[in-house]
Amino acid sequence: MSAGLELAGRRALVSGGTKGLGAAVVAALREAGAQVAATARHVPEGTNDAVHWISADLTTAEGCETVAESVLEAFGGVDILVHVLGGSSAPAGGFAALDDAQWRKEFDLNLFPAVRLDRALLPTMIAQGSGVVVHVTSIQHRLPLPEATTAYAAAKAALSTYSKSLSKEVSPKGVRVVRVAPGWMETEAAVALAERLATEAGTDYEGGKRIIMESLGGIPLGRPAKPREVADLITFLTSPRAGAITGSEFTVDGGTVPTT
Repeated sequence: MSAGLELAGRRALVSGGTKGLGAAVVAALREAGAQVAATARHVPEGTNDAVHWISADLTTAEGCETVAESVLEAFGGVDILVHVLGGSSAPAGGFAALDDAQWRKEFDLNLFPAVRLDRALLPTMIAQGSGVVVHVTSIQHRLPLPEATTAYAAAKAALSTYSKSLSKEVSPKGVRVVRVAPGWMETEAAVALAERLATEAGTDYEGGKRIIMESLGGIPLGRPAKPREVADLITFLTSPRAGAITGSEFTVDGGTVPTT
């Protein structure tokens, strides 16, 4: 995947780079020759020393400022900005279970870090007349699950709309903006969920996976996506080989969403 992508020496920042998709994106960009900085709330021991790690809480304005200052000091600017950070801790129970604090928490994690980091780092891209921003959205903004993902889906929908608007503004200035919308991925968190559901249902891990797939209405491919599969697409989109792609959203869901 990395051969011929012309990413050698490109400066990249990946948010949420220690686990799951974020870790896969960091690895893929590194293999393609990019200089990579990555964020984590707490950088775990044993992480790759070849990556410039920045410890910060991106759900706060202060944390985003810390990251922007650190990467600008280390790299002098960025050529690639990949917003992976996201997730949901909303309780089950539908709309009535979501109070104002829970709604704010979902937007603070899934929308505002991207908005704030873009605002801090895009000026350097515009000044150099080039750059790529990737916003990782989710199929949930098109296929929300009312029982538990309403606020998360709404935040990802806001991110998608913001990303599209941003692409219209900065693409004429040389900065491409694209979105990648994964479906269910077999990350560490997804494995833990499948194992928990399997235990509760008295089945095995594969049975737990089937429970999740059925809750999504089925995955025609028959399995979740691997983080590296999504990361390889993101890496391609950040490369000059995707130089005519901007303003688009790419779905990686094994066919979960029934319409395009």
